[in-house]
Amino acid sequence: MSEEVKRPEDEAQAVPETEETPETSETAEEAAPQPEEPKGKEKSRKKKEKGITFTREQAEQMELAVKQLEATKDQFIRLTAEYENYRKRTAKEKDSLYQDAKSDTIKEFLAVYDNLERAAKAEGDEDSPHKKGLIMIFHQYQDILKKLGVTEIEAEGAEFDPERHNAVMHIEDENFGENMVSQVLQAGFLLGDKVIRHALVQVAN
Repeated sequence: MSEEVKRPEDEAQAVPETEETPETSETAEEAAPQPEEPKGKEKSRKKKEKGITFTREQAEQMELAVKQLEATKDQFIRLTAEYENYRKRTAKEKDSLYQDAKSDTIKEFLAVYDNLERAAKAEGDEDSPHKKGLIMIFHQYQDILKKLGVTEIEAEGAEFDPERHNAVMHIEDENFGENMVSQVLQAGFLLGDKVIRHALVQVAN
């Protein structure tokens, strides 16, 4: 009996088919979207959680607390302003008392200044060591007054000022203008802008 010759087409048909794996169904189940909760319900639940209600009594208490806070704040502002005014006023009064005490003290020492000035201007032996020492003391005294803020009032040759000058003599002199100070009889002094002693002067014309 002769053997049958198999053709290539018959061999291709004889190849058994492979079985399909069940991966496709599992993947489809995983890819399926999960059901989401509706957004409207989620928002309403958040509103219920966050919403706070107050009774009428609680609302009135809160309004009263706000008013009391504002009243306390206004009172604090007023007290702060009053204290600042008090601090400035007391500082000004303290400075005024200090200046008055300083002025009165310096005024008592001006008599020593007058005596030193007369002695320094007196005619005598200019080479005398006593005269030189006296002049040095007088200049030292002037420096001390300057350090204390005391300045001499300008008078001679200036127009008479009743706020700073005290006229004790009057003369007629063509060398001076009208109402001019022709001579200073006693020096006057200022402590800052305050007159602590008027200058005694002679006024011309």
